[in-house]
Amino acid sequence: MKIAIAQLNVAVGDLDGNAAKISDAARRAKAAGASLLLTTELALSGYPPEDLLLRDDFFQACDRVFQRLIAEVTGITLVLGHPHQIGGKRYNAASVIRDGKIIATYLKRTLPNYTVFDEERYFDSGDAPCVFEHEGVRIGINICADVWEEPAARAARDAGAQLLLVLNASPYHVNKQLTRYEVVRERIGKTGMAVVYANQVGGQDELVFDGASFAVDGRGELTHQFPAFKEVVALVELAGGMPKKGEIAPVTTLEQDVYAALTMGVRDYLGKNGFPGALLGLSGGIDSALTLAVAVDALGADKVHAVMMPSQYTAGMSCEDAKAQAHIMGAKYSEIAIRPMFDCFRTALADEFRGLKEDVTEENLQARIRGTLLMAMSNKTGAIVLTTGNKSEMGTGYATLYGDMAGGFAVLKDIKKTLVYRLCEYRNALSPVIPRRVIERPPSAELRPDQKDQDSLPPYDVLDAIMEAYVEQYRSPQEIIAMGFAQADVDKVVRLLRISEYKRRQAPVGIRITNRGFGKDWRYPITNKFRH
Repeated sequence: MKIAIAQLNVAVGDLDGNAAKISDAARRAKAAGASLLLTTELALSGYPPEDLLLRDDFFQACDRVFQRLIAEVTGITLVLGHPHQIGGKRYNAASVIRDGKIIATYLKRTLPNYTVFDEERYFDSGDAPCVFEHEGVRIGINICADVWEEPAARAARDAGAQLLLVLNASPYHVNKQLTRYEVVRERIGKTGMAVVYANQVGGQDELVFDGASFAVDGRGELTHQFPAFKEVVALVELAGGMPKKGEIAPVTTLEQDVYAALTMGVRDYLGKNGFPGALLGLSGGIDSALTLAVAVDALGADKVHAVMMPSQYTAGMSCEDAKAQAHIMGAKYSEIAIRPMFDCFRTALADEFRGLKEDVTEENLQARIRGTLLMAMSNKTGAIVLTTGNKSEMGTGYATLYGDMAGGFAVLKDIKKTLVYRLCEYRNALSPVIPRRVIERPPSAELRPDQKDQDSLPPYDVLDAIMEAYVEQYRSPQEIIAMGFAQADVDKVVRLLRISEYKRRQAPVGIRITNRGFGKDWRYPITNKFRH
């Protein structure tokens, strides 16, 4: 028996487009000799549909396309993930379709309601196993979070299942695949059933789904591992309900995976939303250099416009390095000096600011002039502005509202500064595109003479480690101090995170690559009097 996995890049709400992809996958699977095609969680509607699931007309539209697929896909059994409405209740479902008929439907039992998941808001929970027979093998179905806990898999086994198919829309974060292996092996250890695990691929707003579908036999041994961050229709051959050894994709590094997630996130955000291209401010610094590399790799050089906007504080090397990188990567490059505009603002505000010392106000004016220029170019061309700030800066407020935070998509929103450096080195190892001077010089916003980031912040290796412990590991300040960090540094970072929340909340949506990004899974109140 051959089972095909449809690891597809579907788009939320593109019902006809998703159905066409599923139908094409069925034709390809059948031609390759597969007798069953396994899709991913809510493949018909895309995942996550969020509040579309509160609309009856959305379910009705899904059902119309679902019925069309039932008639269209022939000669192969299709296990299709789809939204399902029965008697006023709404379910995350998977239906088994064969010869124009629905022979079984499974209703997801475990509804995740943590990190980026909010399924209890939308769905009712199923309570029955689903087992069907295919070529002499009794096959059970679970959907994503079902397999992360024991009851749903055990129920399938108790109902006679020999093999478990799992439909997933499991978003990527660093080291997620290792966790999936652990969870699946734990289920296999309790049930003895082999598992075929199909996962969605593609970008959806802040989430990126890595695919990386796989199969594990009844002994817990990995028999198939399909590529991450690619659409594939992949085959798993089985004998007696157990997968036989097959394709194992090469192991990838953390930097390789994160870079792939960033490029896929940018490509799909612009592509699925119809933006013709991207604009970004290229400063000669490391964050904008990485953003430019990602944008060109994701979209192609012809769709990327880099704009250098020097002030009187901008070092000559910054202009040289920015121009050099844009030339190497083939992106359109422009320079617009902001000093004349800065001088006009200062003149206009002279009476209001009389007798007051220069401070961060004048620094922010420069950033806001740059933001205004980029947004004007965006309005004129339709290209979206990619912001270039990283997680370390956004989290601690080292960014300017309506300045460098202005834009439509934050590529590095979940990338700590220390990881920015690692990703630049990774990209340069593929081909040298980021000038060495950009990587090696001390980071600076260049908003005043001889400015360095470390004038305002702890060293980035310290800042990032404290932020990771506090944000991603839920550790208290006291616990972080006990890890060996100076109390003054911990107090400063935690305080900056707290008082900067009102700014961070206004940042553009950006790509999530950790288990706790500054998006759906970070929900701290802006008005917050709690002190640790």
